[in-house]
Amino acid sequence: MDIAHLRFLVVQDDAVQRQWLSSLLGNLGAVNVTGTVDSQMALRMFKDQSQQIDVGVIDMHMPGMDGMEMIRHMAKMNSNTAVIMSGAVDPTLLFSVETLTKAYGINLIGFLQQPVEEDTIAALLERYMLRCKRDAHSAHENSPAAPDFSINEVLLALESGQIVPWFQPKVDLDSGRVSGVEAFARWVHPIHGVILPAKFIPLLEQHHQLDRLTATMIDQSAAACRSWHDTGFLISVSINLGSTLLSDPQAADTIADQVAAHRLDAPFVIFEITESALTEETPAGLENMLRLRMKGFELSVDDYGTGNTSMQQLLRIPFSELKIDRSFVAGATENTELGIVLSASLDLARKLERNSVAVGIETREEWNLLKKMGCTYGQGFYIAKPMDATALPNWMREWSQFF
Repeated sequence: MDIAHLRFLVVQDDAVQRQWLSSLLGNLGAVNVTGTVDSQMALRMFKDQSQQIDVGVIDMHMPGMDGMEMIRHMAKMNSNTAVIMSGAVDPTLLFSVETLTKAYGINLIGFLQQPVEEDTIAALLERYMLRCKRDAHSAHENSPAAPDFSINEVLLALESGQIVPWFQPKVDLDSGRVSGVEAFARWVHPIHGVILPAKFIPLLEQHHQLDRLTATMIDQSAAACRSWHDTGFLISVSINLGSTLLSDPQAADTIADQVAAHRLDAPFVIFEITESALTEETPAGLENMLRLRMKGFELSVDDYGTGNTSMQQLLRIPFSELKIDRSFVAGATENTELGIVLSASLDLARKLERNSVAVGIETREEWNLLKKMGCTYGQGFYIAKPMDATALPNWMREWSQFF
């Protein structure tokens, strides 16, 4: 996507500011920029599907209709326009504005504080276009033409080996060295192509069959990791574990046997437990986590910051790694308060002498910020998208040339 193909609407009551913002967009290559002082006209343009506005630059303090009210109206009309908020806003309110905008389902790209500089708009638009490319890739990977499947079709796909792990690299942010990968389930369908988990995991959960997927992921991921070790790539693999599996008193032994069958040493396997699953903590679950750690496996708290886990609950878990959710990474380079929360999460991991992993890194600026804050590892589209096991060695060879 090129900025010249985007349609912009600058909603600003101050004529000088409106012209200035339009000029900055023009300098960056925008050729379709409209300005208006009329909030109602802006809403009509946001609603007009025949002349879809891609990005709206909206003044937070428009007379008669402030930015939040406009966002509410845009949500009601199901507008697909992405938004950049401009104008003087108390920094303590930025995170709340971002949260409310997301709650309304509007894509907030970021904020422009005065005086507005060209580099700031350029960075915001670069992030927006990267996100559009990522969404387009996901849409292509999981075509909407793919039908809804039955549970029997999903189980047959599991049994026939069509559902396999793809792997997203995880790198040391300080050195750039590839330290491991995270396994993500993909259904490589013979007709519909690569299908993302949203099409089949809910069915497995609904029919209480998710443990079968987990067993497949452990088996195939351990086999893949062994093959990488055999070719000289001594990296780890992270695999998600569900709370239902952990409720089985024999789970730790079963998992250890699966990994051992592939001659893979336990320290090279990291099992990820979502923070929300930790709130369902049971004696059997805690026992399995303890026994997995005693057997030498690593344990990661996934999606940290998105659940309701108390600090006391977190400390009861024998985790060795804390994964920081993308929602804390995105925007932290511009949002001071969000950056403070991110820094506090990383500081917690450091003081507890645990590794930290930031997920969803999409820009070099985010990498640099996380490195400066002392984050141990990172993963995200800026580094690499998930790929099949056979593609990983070549990618690692290419990546190593840069570090």
